[in-house]
Amino acid sequence: MDLDTVLTAIAPLDAAAMRSADDRQARLTKPPGSMGRLEALGTQLAGITAVCPPPIPTPVAVAVFAGDHGVHAQGVTPWPQEVTAQMVANVCAGGAVVNALARQVGADVTVVDVGVAGDPPPHPSLTTAKSAAGTADLSVGPAMTREQCEGALQTGVDTAARLVDQGYRLLVTGDLGLANTTASAAVIAALTGRAAFAVTGRGAGADDAMLERKRGIVDGAVGRFSVAAPDRDGVEVLAEVGGFEHAALAGFVLGAAALRTPVVLDGVIACAAALAAARIRPEVVGYLIAGHRSQEPGATVALAAMGLEPLVDLGLRLGEGSGALLAVPIVQAAARMLHEVASFDAAGVSEG
Repeated sequence: MDLDTVLTAIAPLDAAAMRSADDRQARLTKPPGSMGRLEALGTQLAGITAVCPPPIPTPVAVAVFAGDHGVHAQGVTPWPQEVTAQMVANVCAGGAVVNALARQVGADVTVVDVGVAGDPPPHPSLTTAKSAAGTADLSVGPAMTREQCEGALQTGVDTAARLVDQGYRLLVTGDLGLANTTASAAVIAALTGRAAFAVTGRGAGADDAMLERKRGIVDGAVGRFSVAAPDRDGVEVLAEVGGFEHAALAGFVLGAAALRTPVVLDGVIACAAALAAARIRPEVVGYLIAGHRSQEPGATVALAAMGLEPLVDLGLRLGEGSGALLAVPIVQAAARMLHEVASFDAAGVSEG
């Protein structure tokens, strides 16, 4: 599907299925509302899939989009840029945190190189779809051209379509890329109008001096153009201050929504990408589930802007898809409850 087709295909959540889910929740053998947010999540899943009870969302796939950033040259992270390619190889070999947590919840991991500066070794789990070998330096000019950005968006759409075609029914966002928290902060600041101070965190271990440098870069990049205005579209914002993995993740969530497939968001990179996707097509938010609250401050700002509340809050800030994977059993439990908990009538239990 091309991007225009995807955007046309994204529909609001199915209201009839959601009403059926709410009615079913009220008839299950439990006090009304006693399962808290699981009940609302089950209703959301019914709306996404347009059926009640919704299918239990399994099998699960996490797509890790990897890219490098020209702003790395400004000293915004203590890690050398070659770590991105090295970590891609580590994920492909099964040795990263995302792999361990994926095994824990029975998810499969795929990696997509959308803009790594180096060339990770070939691997069956790796798809190479480079828009370029890293973005340009967002501190001095646009990070990418609109054409490059649209290419990365399409890669994300294609990845979602491929995974759904392979039978996956719950998609999880993952990312890799040195300096990507700087780009994430810029995207979030641009789309929300919040100050750099409020959205920029330490990322992969920035010290105080690096943090101040990051904030200054974010402030300067966003200040180049008034992107918080409603007439600046999400693609324009991504191209100006985002990364290839942000654009691919935005396409990924849009593609999943077009196919009525729920997506669990990870940390600040995914939240920035989802915020841009929501600027492109607001209805996409209904298909998103916030897996966790990242320690990066921009994640909380982005989630609030989308009206999303994270399922878990464990003080994580790794990325890769790690926090989102921890939320997968909760998402599945919400659907399972609608399938397997008996109604008062069926169980012969008197209602209060």
